[in-house]
Amino acid sequence: MVKTYLKTLVRAFARHVTRFLSIFSMALICVGFVAGLGSTVNKIDDSLSQFYADGRVSDFILKSTTAKGCTPEEISAVRRRYGEDNVETGASYDVNLKIGDEEQIVRLYFFDGEGQINRLQSIEKSDVPLADGAIAAKAEEGDNQINGIPLGSEITLDFIEIVKDLSPENAETIEKLPAFLQPKPITVTVTETVASPLLFSKDGEPSYKLPEDTPLPDTIGAVNKLEFLVGNVLYLPADIIPEIMGTPILPKNSDLYVTMQNRTLFRAFSSDYKRAVEAEKTDYLNTLENVKAITLYDNYSFVSLHSYAEKVMGITVVLMIAFLLVTGLVVLSTMTRFLDEERAQIACLRTLGYSGAKIIFKYILFALLATGLGGTGGYFVGIGICYLIYTVFNYSFRMPPMASRVTIVFFLITLITLVVATLIATAISGAKMMNEKPANLLRPKAPKAGKKVFLERIPFLWKALPFRYKSTSRNVLRYLGRFFMTVIAVAFSTALMMAALGLLDLCLFGGISDNSIMGVAAVVAVFAGLLTAVVVYTLTNINISERNRELATLKVLGYHDKEVSSYVYREVYIDSIIGVLLGYPFSALLVGIVFKVIGLGTLGGISWFMWLIAPLIVLAFTALVTLILKRKIVKIDMNESLKANE
Repeated sequence: MVKTYLKTLVRAFARHVTRFLSIFSMALICVGFVAGLGSTVNKIDDSLSQFYADGRVSDFILKSTTAKGCTPEEISAVRRRYGEDNVETGASYDVNLKIGDEEQIVRLYFFDGEGQINRLQSIEKSDVPLADGAIAAKAEEGDNQINGIPLGSEITLDFIEIVKDLSPENAETIEKLPAFLQPKPITVTVTETVASPLLFSKDGEPSYKLPEDTPLPDTIGAVNKLEFLVGNVLYLPADIIPEIMGTPILPKNSDLYVTMQNRTLFRAFSSDYKRAVEAEKTDYLNTLENVKAITLYDNYSFVSLHSYAEKVMGITVVLMIAFLLVTGLVVLSTMTRFLDEERAQIACLRTLGYSGAKIIFKYILFALLATGLGGTGGYFVGIGICYLIYTVFNYSFRMPPMASRVTIVFFLITLITLVVATLIATAISGAKMMNEKPANLLRPKAPKAGKKVFLERIPFLWKALPFRYKSTSRNVLRYLGRFFMTVIAVAFSTALMMAALGLLDLCLFGGISDNSIMGVAAVVAVFAGLLTAVVVYTLTNINISERNRELATLKVLGYHDKEVSSYVYREVYIDSIIGVLLGYPFSALLVGIVFKVIGLGTLGGISWFMWLIAPLIVLAFTALVTLILKRKIVKIDMNESLKANE
């Protein structure tokens, strides 16, 4: 008996390879999509946290609100609070400078010491040695907003002109001094290109550049509408600031860079970190006079990258539910049809004495292997998607090195949900069949009885229809289960495609120039298309398999292959068109949820033609699938199909 059972098991896999591959493909697409986007979310936050730690990024920047900068007493008090090694002094000024032939507003950062806080990453160094007495400067790497200064460039710093920009009153005082006391212009040479861990957004850093009363943009994309005046950034030693009678003409200690002692709290803006920052501001920083505290929550680069991760998370959660619904629905239909086709096999096994549990186990194993292997393959597809999207983010950010930590949360959630749902559906369908007597199982299921359709109640219209359309009208509603399955699956596929196009439209025509969201939208569009193709293929294939005898009869009656194909495909197209129409309200609902979750876009803002493109893509996939499956109809063996099963 064991040998017989194993033979039936092997034959089931051999005879139903197409069905196995359909379930495998749907699991691969569903798990791959969700795992890929979900892993991207975790990968961004992990990389951001590692970047924060490696660069010793400051948790607070304390900026003096007085013209003299921070006093020694204030600096000592802050160092006592946070530790000597956790506080560094510096200064920053936005000034007009001539870079090459162009006047630009350049940000000058002056640092004391080696700069172990907010460590600059070296990008490129000049091989040309500096002349004796020459002053070396470091320039920020160029991006969308920062022009970048070539290595070897010489820049003249006229400190009197700089003071005029920053404090006209002090400049007047300096100009009244004797010429020998007035500071002479200083020439610096750019010897190294660097990247600051505070300035990795390629769209600039508004929180450090805009006036104090300018609000930080609350939506990603709004940054592109702001005018950023800073064209370049230079990093210089603080000791080059001239002094007059022992007093610097510009404060060298206008900024204090502070790191908290517990560096593990950050974890990509964790709730513990947020509480710690708020507590520190309330308990200490806000009590300091003449000092304004800037936190990482004010840093556009950090906040916007983390915000992007949260938006991808929102898209992932919403679309994960939709993908699981479509995939689960079609897998249920596939396994139900599989059990129907195996009625005779099940009856034979029961008469041989096999228990219902052993018989059902064969089909559970089939479903488990198909979804399990497809889901496992989906994990590796997800890794590829994660790397792709992370790379796309480089268009908007100078992305931190990708963290090596492996995250499988979304992969496990999707795979387990899909496998459990499939196994439960298979077990329930099998249990229903076990309640039937073997004699009934050996008989083929009686075909569905034809029913009148609403068109028949309109005599003049019904009489005008050719016979083939009358037959199609009746068949569409004759198999209600298959009809609703196809319509709902196509409707959800249309909604997924519309969600992808809605996101693309947001970036292309919605005034939000955002390559990162566009990359995510492109991935959604591709996988929505793939899922649509597999769904339509699987359901159409089931349709053809269920009606082998019916189609063979038509061929015996003299129908040509084209006519037989049209007989089936008319129903498929009608089901698909109804599904597309039903997909419009589903699309509005899904797109509305996605836009609400990511905090961008409105339904009314979507271009009208996108509402036409999405259903056309779904119908194009349907047409492609019917072309692929035409060969199956042509190859129907009339003799085998019409053999009596009794």
